[in-house]
Amino acid sequence: MTLIVGARERGVATLALDSPANRNALSAALVDEVREALAEAAADDTVRAVVLTHTGSTFCAGADLTAPPDPAAFVGLMRDIVALPKPVVARVDGHVRAGGLGLLAACDIAVAGEASSFALTESRLGLAPAVISLTLLPRVDRTAANRYYLTGERFDAAEAARISLVTVAAEDVDQALVPVLDGLRRASPQGLAASKELVTATVLESFGQYAEGLIARAATLFASEEAREGVTAFLERRDPAWVR
Repeated sequence: MTLIVGARERGVATLALDSPANRNALSAALVDEVREALAEAAADDTVRAVVLTHTGSTFCAGADLTAPPDPAAFVGLMRDIVALPKPVVARVDGHVRAGGLGLLAACDIAVAGEASSFALTESRLGLAPAVISLTLLPRVDRTAANRYYLTGERFDAAEAARISLVTVAAEDVDQALVPVLDGLRRASPQGLAASKELVTATVLESFGQYAEGLIARAATLFASEEAREGVTAFLERRDPAWVR
């Protein structure tokens, strides 16, 4: 079963996460499909930029807790987006949770509509935003990261723009994308690749320095007793044992 849908228009390849049954959660299969589609876009000289978007009311609900991807594969997906020699633009008009924020933060430009909401819910499950810190921390205001990493509070598109998680918060997300995509179409392929390389260099260096340790930390947390209780409580739609 295909978990993404694609389209092409005037040099822009659109990839839409299309797994509404689990709110576009990051399963092993979905991660693999997105990586394959990005590789195809990178190799296609007719593609100037990629738009990463979604079907349904959720951009990405984070890891699929019933069939989670290998953390190394998810890190590979985030790195693929950062290292792609073509701009990746996130079009978000729905909910984004946990690992979905790492996917969003890997994109070069992000436009979020009024229906969007965001939350880093890992701490409520006995986990932490470990591997997604590779893309989130270079992008998000540190004071805001302190708050939302710890509390798991939900915030809206305007707040996401204020803390630099998204580039633009818009009433009409597609209208807001028009000047962005027009600008990318007017740029040369070489100019885009060289410019993107400048702004992503330090992020790519951090993957080399920290990815392995963060993958190990995520695995340790996920195997812990607290995480088992947190995930079970989430799936059973109840409060975990530590809530008072």
